[in-house]
Amino acid sequence: MTALVINGITILILIWSLRKSPAKTKQALKIAFKRGRSLAPLMLLILIVIGLLLAFFPPKIIEQYLGGENSLGQLILAGGIGSLVMVPSLIAFPLAGSLLDAGAGYTPIAAFITTLTMVGFVSLPLELKEMGRRLTLHRNLFALISALLIAMVMGVIL
Repeated sequence: MTALVINGITILILIWSLRKSPAKTKQALKIAFKRGRSLAPLMLLILIVIGLLLAFFPPKIIEQYLGGENSLGQLILAGGIGSLVMVPSLIAFPLAGSLLDAGAGYTPIAAFITTLTMVGFVSLPLELKEMGRRLTLHRNLFALISALLIAMVMGVIL
């Protein structure tokens, strides 16, 4: 139902835009289609990554380690994985949705997403070189603590 409402509103705005300025609307649509075509390979990659993840880790395993009671162990596991891997957000969000569908809890998924975007383990060598050891370690420690606190709050809210 939500998708229908959003698509309906989008179509109405598109019609309004076509009436107001057909040339600008057509130019904007050309740009949008061009960008859509350039995103197609990445979208295919998203589907492949999610498919492989769910093939190697069936829903029962995901639910066993990331579902249920939202324990501290789940929070640390998901936060650790999110800190270590480097996945673009465009892939991470659909992956998180698939993990939720497979039985993972909100708190571990929030820990995964927040640490993925906030903690820079993969970029650590570059950060050390550019920002120095002390600032890099403080930034990553603060980001990790903040990410885990955000995940706990999200678990309470959701």
